[in-house]
Amino acid sequence: MAALKSSFAPVVDADTRLLILGSLPGEVSLQRGQYYANPRNQFWRLMATVTDSQMPDAYEDRLAHLLRHGIGLWDTVKAAHRTGSLDAAIQSAQPNALLDLIAGLPRLAAIGFNGGTAARMGQAQLAGTPGLALVALPSSSPAFTLPFEAKAAVWLGLRSYI
Repeated sequence: MAALKSSFAPVVDADTRLLILGSLPGEVSLQRGQYYANPRNQFWRLMATVTDSQMPDAYEDRLAHLLRHGIGLWDTVKAAHRTGSLDAAIQSAQPNALLDLIAGLPRLAAIGFNGGTAARMGQAQLAGTPGLALVALPSSSPAFTLPFEAKAAVWLGLRSYI
């Protein structure tokens, strides 16, 4: 059986207006204990575009930068068995308690799902939540080969929530 992998703690505060949900951190991220640590992943570049600002270099500063812009991070999968980093390899996924998290976010207006797996899993839990926009986004993963400019065009739609 593939190794059991677990998500990180959510990065949110009471001012979070937009929550970005991935599926489950990849191998590089798990090794470093950081969201989107693979340098080939375009997440931080996309967030710089969304916030129309330069992204700091240090990881803790990046998280603080997102929070200052009203953006939080988490994953739809609490734990799963997976070999490698691809979402297609996720087995026996246990979902994170998304409804419990958002209940404590009074200013939350939207959730952006980073990729198809995150969207499928997250929307299954959150569909019908009143007053909350659910936005499917093209994956920031290097495995999803859509050009950056095409990804950014969709991600820019998140600006209206921050």
